[in-house]
Amino acid sequence: MGGSPLVSLLHVTEVTRITPRMTRVSFTGEGLGDDFATWPDQQLKLCFPRPGQHAPLLPQEDPDDLGRWYGAFLAIPEAERPWMRSYTVRAHHPERAAIDVDFVLHPDAGPATRWAETACPGDVLARYGPSAAYARPLGTADTYLLVGDETALPAIGSILAALPEATHAIVYAEVVDAAEEQRFFSRARLTTHWLHRGAVPAGHGDLLPAALRAARLPEGSTRAWLAGEAGTVRALRRHLVDERGLARGAVEFAGYWRLRLTQDDAPTEADLAEARERVADAAASGC
Repeated sequence: MGGSPLVSLLHVTEVTRITPRMTRVSFTGEGLGDDFATWPDQQLKLCFPRPGQHAPLLPQEDPDDLGRWYGAFLAIPEAERPWMRSYTVRAHHPERAAIDVDFVLHPDAGPATRWAETACPGDVLARYGPSAAYARPLGTADTYLLVGDETALPAIGSILAALPEATHAIVYAEVVDAAEEQRFFSRARLTTHWLHRGAVPAGHGDLLPAALRAARLPEGSTRAWLAGEAGTVRALRRHLVDERGLARGAVEFAGYWRLRLTQDDAPTEADLAEARERVADAAASGC
């Protein structure tokens, strides 16, 4: 198999608390050098070990055959099967074969948050992906509109770093308070609006939809990228497509998480509809 392997162990080299509720973990491991495919909003699956395991237990099947590999993964007894969660590669450092991943420390801690809260150098995770087959080009536009809650900040940061100088980036980001604000690098002209929800849990308010409805977007072409709680993201997309008149193919959107549900829960009908719409939008944009 040429290039970077789809599956490998990740070894923690550094842990940095970048805000009170977000931790950046640096990993090294096989396949993270020059052959590691990179693009903005690059996602991969992280596998977290069960209690008592030093490293997550992985299938031996060829990971290039996703169906067989994932079938073997599900065949691992539940008590031993790693928890699998989707995360964004915040930065890639090919010169030291390393990647950075940012973890939101949610108050209702699941397995990923519990792991990140105590992570230290020498800890071991595993990854599946990323696969270049899922890379989505940013497309060209005068203005890039990036909207999301704190779970979207790593992807927003990676997108901003990739934008060309002659563009304008507008960010609407919902976080708990001012302590959660981050400084982003971008060659684009950057306008950032931080929305503070206070003690209200993410996904329960109307901060992002209200802010977007009140926003005055510049003249010229616009491409939008939306991520966060699935229901909120769908509301944002409906506003941009139905009320603002943006083409469906100009709005990239992803429900990163769901109220009262985890990635282990079955998809709802709304989730399936979202997946169908994303496929249709990709086809409409020629991706």
